[in-house]
Amino acid sequence: MAAEVQKQPATLSKVDSAIDDAPASPSESKPRHRRTSSTVSGVFRIEDLEQDGADLKIAPETQKLNWKINSSPSTVEDKDMLKKLLTTPPIKKIDLHFPLGLEVTARNLKGVTIKDALDVIYKQYKKKADDELDNPYLAGFEWDREECYTKFIVHQKKSGDAPSGGGKKKKAKSEEA
Repeated sequence: MAAEVQKQPATLSKVDSAIDDAPASPSESKPRHRRTSSTVSGVFRIEDLEQDGADLKIAPETQKLNWKINSSPSTVEDKDMLKKLLTTPPIKKIDLHFPLGLEVTARNLKGVTIKDALDVIYKQYKKKADDELDNPYLAGFEWDREECYTKFIVHQKKSGDAPSGGGKKKKAKSEEA
């Protein structure tokens, strides 16, 4: 009987969950690390670019959007502009600073697009009425590498430009409305 008692612990150790090397569930067997598919090569952290002293170029299309900040980015006439990257080289996130102190952050692991920037601005202003905004139209972004490398300054203007190809009459009508 003593021989049987000694055998039992040996057989129990094979099924004991504390000793068993096999994971308790299939999800635990997966390695715990960041997915490589979510990081895109050629897209940089702005902090890394700052250390390298790299220059950023803001897409000039942002100045021609004629977009009202309290309206959805889907109202932009040229939808193809929304797909363009906001900067060259592409970055994963950027802080957008408004002159009155508001700051929002646009993020996209595949590179921040113009639409990403407009989305975060719209999220802040969507509940504001037109008469609450002094300068309701986006005029563009400015990057001042000396003042703050990791932020873009958001510029706004009083009225939207006439649609491309439009004359002064159309601009006058949009100012009246």
